Order: sequence, then C-alpha cells, then structure tokens
Amino acid sequence: MSYTLLRNCLCALTILLVTLAGCKRHHNETAFYYWKTSYSADSLLRTNIQHLDIKKLYVRIMDIDMDIQGREPVPISPINFKDTLPTNVGIVPVIFINTKIFQAMDSLSIRSLAHKIVPFVQEKVKQSGAKSFNELQLDCDWTASSRDKFFYLIEFIKTFPELSNVEVTSTLRLHQIKNIKTSGIPPVSRAVLMCYNMGNLRKFGTQNSILNQEDLEIYLRDYLGNYPLKLDIALPLFEWFVVFRNQEYAGISKKIGKEDLENSAIFTHNPNTSLYVLKQDLPEKGLLKNDIVRYEAVSEQELLKTASFLKKELKKDDRNIIFYHLDKTILTSYPNDVLQKIVNSL
Repeated sequence: MSYTLLRNCLCALTILLVTLAGCKRHHNETAFYYWKTSYSADSLLRTNIQHLDIKKLYVRIMDIDMDIQGREPVPISPINFKDTLPTNVGIVPVIFINTKIFQAMDSLSIRSLAHKIVPFVQEKVKQSGAKSFNELQLDCDWTASSRDKFFYLIEFIKTFPELSNVEVTSTLRLHQIKNIKTSGIPPVSRAVLMCYNMGNLRKFGTQNSILNQEDLEIYLRDYLGNYPLKLDIALPLFEWFVVFRNQEYAGISKKIGKEDLENSAIFTHNPNTSLYVLKQDLPEKGLLKNDIVRYEAVSEQELLKTASFLKKELKKDDRNIIFYHLDKTILTSYPNDVLQKIVNSL
C-alpha cells in the first residue's frame, strides 16, 4: 500500500471515529424518589420498578429541623422499613435539611451534626436490606445567607472515611441556577435539578404551583446550559389539594381526594378553573363551609413539554431522570408507557 493511500485511509478512519463519538447516544436512567415515613413491599410498586427497569430508589431517610425548644437540630419523622427493598434495586439515602437550622450554627456544631447524620444513615440503609450505598444526597433549599454553612456540611461529610466510596450529591432549585452569583455552586460533582414546586403555593388563585412552564423558562433559559455541574432531573408525579379560607392560605389537605371534589353535593366547581368551593362544613376533614380548594396536578402533556424544553437547554450527558414520587395511588394516573415516553424525550 502506498504512503498516500495509507495516509488517506488513516484520515478517513479518524473522521469516522470522530463522527461516531459525536453521535454517541446518551443514556437516561429512570429512578424514583420514595418520600414516605414507612416502606412496605407492594406488588404494584414492584411491578412498576420492574417494568421501568428501576435500578435505584432515592429514599428520604429523615428531615432535619430544630427541636421544639429551638435549641438543636434533630431528626424528624425518620423512615421505618417494615420490609426490605428489592435486592436488585440500590438505595440512595436522602436527607432533607431545613435551611433554618443553620441560623445559629457554627463550624463546630455543623461538624457535630455530620457525626450524627452519617451513622444514622448507615443504620437506616442496613434496615432497608441494602449492603451498601454509592450516593448520599443532601436536600436543602439554601439561600445566600445559609449557603456557606450548608456547603461546609457537604465538605465535612465528604471527609468521613466510611464514605470514601460514596458520592455526596445535592439538590438544586430553579432560583439557584439563575442566581448563581449569590447562591453559589455546591461542592459536589453532580446535583439534581428539582423541576417542581416552582410557583407561589400560598397565593390565592388558579395557578399551578407544582409545575409552571413560564416560570421554568424564566429561571432556566440561557442559564441551564452554562451550569458547571453534571445534572440529573427530578420531575413531579404528585397532586395536592390546597385549601384557602377567606382567600387566605390554610394548608394542604391530606384528608380529601378527587372523589370528594367531584361530589356535587359537597363542592361547587367552575369547569374552567381549578377551584372548588365547599358547600358545607366537613369537620372530619378539617374543612369549613365556603373554604376553597385548589386542585393541582401535572398532566402527561405538561411533563412532555417540560422534557422538550429541558432537552434543548441541558448539556448532552448521561443522567438520571427521577420521578417524585413512588406512590401506587399516583402511579395509576401515569402508566409505565407514559413515563418511558417522558424519559425517552429527554
């Protein structure tokens, strides 16, 4: 073979390899958050895990908040494992931290908190039936005033020898992407962007505070693609019933369901809005006549629209698509083929 022919062949091979590398198909893994205080094995949940090829669950281990006296941070409602997780599903323990705990903390008290968190997490992982875990996620909606202390907690936890093979990750809210100069960048290599709870829940009106495409674009367009960390994406699969009394926020009701709202003997509903007006007192559900309930949920079309927007804005990378959250009642509204379509669209 002549030198010229050999050189041309090598050049063609180089171009081919570069082209193939550029055409690499990025792979998304499907996962779920499990955000309850008790875990029990359930056939429907196992079926969903199997059909969607779920490799891991992001399991809320506990919240951390101040004790009743406001003296020190304590675990709130830690999870109880009544059954063990499926053997083929890994666990990512998640700790939700109320940002208010950092107000009166110094570096010493933060290190003390870390020494309580790590063994507590390890014990709960054992209770889940898992032999180990590869990731620990800290969930905190930090602000400019609390970021340095939260970041210090992350950094200190990463120094624990028993976590030498564990990746410590954090969550991200939309405002922390857009306001990066004041919010800072958490000291992790990977974070989860939480694409929900983006509206004003307490404001009276017909808006959807779970997922709002306009807010999503305001906070992420032209910002998301420049964010320096690898990002996983969390999408909402939940509903809630927001109660207003005299047009003032009165909380989220966990005692009513869609069947109550659809009962015309109990509620009046304008079909063009998400607002339902109560016709009578319902003391067993903690509601009074003329209370207004705003029903919020997220449709398949809204999730696909969100996925389409995110795909355009995100850097191309392998990532986890995490649905919040694994609940058999909610999953009946989102068949497996719908969830797979959403994952594929990202």
